[in-house]
Amino acid sequence: MEATDFQDALDDWFLESLKTYKDLHVYQLERPTQVLEWTSGKTVCVAGHEPSRNEILELHLPRKLFADENKGLCAERDFKVDHGGFTDGPVRCLTHVPGTRCVVTNDGLTSDLQVWSVGGDESDAIRLTGRVEGRSNRRRRSLPDAACRVAAARSSRVLHGAVSGDVRVTELTSGRVLYTLETDSDEPLSSLRFAGDAVFLAGCSNGNVYVADTRTPAPPGLHPPPTSPGDPALWQTEASPGGAVLRLSACGRAVVSDPRSPGGAAGRARLEVPSGGRGPQGGVSWAPVMDGCISVSGFGAAVRIYDTSLWSTEPLDVAPLFEHRGHAVYSQPAAGVLVTAHAWHPERPRTLLSAASDGSVHLWDWVDPPSQ
Repeated sequence: MEATDFQDALDDWFLESLKTYKDLHVYQLERPTQVLEWTSGKTVCVAGHEPSRNEILELHLPRKLFADENKGLCAERDFKVDHGGFTDGPVRCLTHVPGTRCVVTNDGLTSDLQVWSVGGDESDAIRLTGRVEGRSNRRRRSLPDAACRVAAARSSRVLHGAVSGDVRVTELTSGRVLYTLETDSDEPLSSLRFAGDAVFLAGCSNGNVYVADTRTPAPPGLHPPPTSPGDPALWQTEASPGGAVLRLSACGRAVVSDPRSPGGAAGRARLEVPSGGRGPQGGVSWAPVMDGCISVSGFGAAVRIYDTSLWSTEPLDVAPLFEHRGHAVYSQPAAGVLVTAHAWHPERPRTLLSAASDGSVHLWDWVDPPSQ
């Protein structure tokens, strides 16, 4: 695409965005990130994933976003670095510990975790303060495609593991292992999620979902995916705050299961995906304050929003409620930009953050299309 054509396309999308977005802010990192993690309603952590030294930053969202009136008079329209530090390796996973100023990271090379303090004592630094040993790095090395997953609870407990046979709950303050998932399977994990103080869900890439209660010695419940002709072998799984389970395949098949029946199919859909299917990055997320809504990335350079409450038990083609194409529009086509991560704002219903392989970070709040 020639420079004039690219600028024309950018201008057209900018005019369209005035109607489709309530807010849209663009930020450029020095290096791309694969992690976006909220540390409060106004701050988010990002980190690089280069093989060697990387920055880990806490960014403050543009203050203009929170100006209820006279947004045009708000001078601060850009992201601001509140705290920063450096890691000695890549950051492939980053999780905030609720109620604290700590984040936990994993480098994607082992199952070990690193614990960081964000600020404190009027400091602007992010400092490494501890480590948590993974269950079996030998097993991690034998499954190089297994990515470590981490979830955290307010009681400073972390749920972590790379494969189903490595999942454990660890107390951060003491390093004591509180619970170990008992299973002979070594299936790579696609998600871990606390569903209460004592219950958690572990989703595997083959579609299996384990439901475990740490208060009882009983074995975890195992729920295979609902099957239908043509279903693929690899799935991305994610549990909602209410316990509903979404399974999304690499070719765009989606299944939602009721929390009372994690192996059943309360809704099915076929999502529109570009040729080539799902990439190695991106993800699926449930909206924290919009019941039934999910966001999907990893299929190209867009983030798509869907309403699962409209799905039936028959697998029908569904269109997204909204599609954020900003990362593709702002880059030259030859760049091959892909969305690497996205995250819903914890309190604002239609506000999301997304990051791409060119280092761009977008903060956007979309407008509901007018009723037909």
